[in-house]
Amino acid sequence: MAARDAGAAGARRAAEGRGRRAEWMAAWFLRLKGYRVLARRYRTPVGEIDLIVRRGRLIAFVEVKARATPVEAVEAVTPANRHRVGRAAAAWLAAHPVDGFDLRFDVVALSPRRVPRHIPGAFDADGRA
Repeated sequence: MAARDAGAAGARRAAEGRGRRAEWMAAWFLRLKGYRVLARRYRTPVGEIDLIVRRGRLIAFVEVKARATPVEAVEAVTPANRHRVGRAAAAWLAAHPVDGFDLRFDVVALSPRRVPRHIPGAFDADGRA
């Protein structure tokens, strides 16, 4: 039983590492597009936001997904993911009031040997695509 637990822990660590690399790549990609990163892996009691970025008067809450193909990456953003990000964004906004800013929920999809795909306004605060 201990060997299975160790294997599962190793798989979790590997997935965590892939996720951190994907978020790092997405952050740099968005910087190249003129965004400034306000927060990475913003954790709240109701969920986590991979990236919070700003460009001008726009603040975007970004879900990052890395999969084998761009289509798989986009499809990996489930309704539960979208809803979680919406709840976490509400918590961030409660702690960081931003009057006069436009808010948006984006997705950055990453896949090997391809340019990241940025989908602005991929869903709304209620998690609807």
